[in-house]
Amino acid sequence: MLRFTQDLQSRGLLKAADSLKSDTEGARLEIRGGKRTVLDGPFAESKEMVGGFFLLNCNTRDEALAIAAECPAAEWATIEVRESGRVTTEKFQ
Repeated sequence: MLRFTQDLQSRGLLKAADSLKSDTEGARLEIRGGKRTVLDGPFAESKEMVGGFFLLNCNTRDEALAIAAECPAAEWATIEVRESGRVTTEKFQ
């Protein structure tokens, strides 16, 4: 994975990348009706785990999918490709 990350960086595609700790060390937070609830992991209902991420600067979806196909983790895990989106206060009003 290190070689893959270095390759993305040398190609000028990599904006950020990191591994994530197990969900046993995570927490979920929600606020409903003004009440804050924190649920510490592990999360029994989880069917999948996010192990890390790569934030890339791609021009097209096809380019992002081609790069995902190069990732060594595709051999043992599922690679999810998403476009980032802008969060504005308008979405929450």
